[in-house]
Amino acid sequence: MPDQETIDRAREDAREGKSPSTQAGEFVREEIHHVREGKHGASSPKQAIAIGLSKARRAGVKLAPPKASASLRKKAERDEEVGEQKHHKASRTRSRATERALKREPHSTASKSALSRQAKSAAAKRGKSARSQAAVKAAHTRKRRAS
Repeated sequence: MPDQETIDRAREDAREGKSPSTQAGEFVREEIHHVREGKHGASSPKQAIAIGLSKARRAGVKLAPPKASASLRKKAERDEEVGEQKHHKASRTRSRATERALKREPHSTASKSALSRQAKSAAAKRGKSARSQAAVKAAHTRKRRAS
């Protein structure tokens, strides 16, 4: 369950008209923080990001489905459905099992260097036009913030 503070920050982003990925960024930031403070670990930076995105979907952030395997898309769809339903208490046994499994994972996956490597490899996979488009969008939002 995400912290109430994280949910509030994401809702504030939504009110300000920020994109779903920006709203989800709050949940990813929280997850990275959990790994760094030792609450649990993660097998890779990608896993920590994926956990954060899953929490975001369950909290009602309207994220696009991942461009990945059918099983992953199905999981994301399920997370969205859960986000739209009334919340019920999670299974204690399952929660504990997940927590114990994550506690065995390393904490170094949320280090600055590991996240930097992840960001660089993710950017390299994108095409030149996609990176250019992201830069144009960033410049556009900077102009809007200034006024």
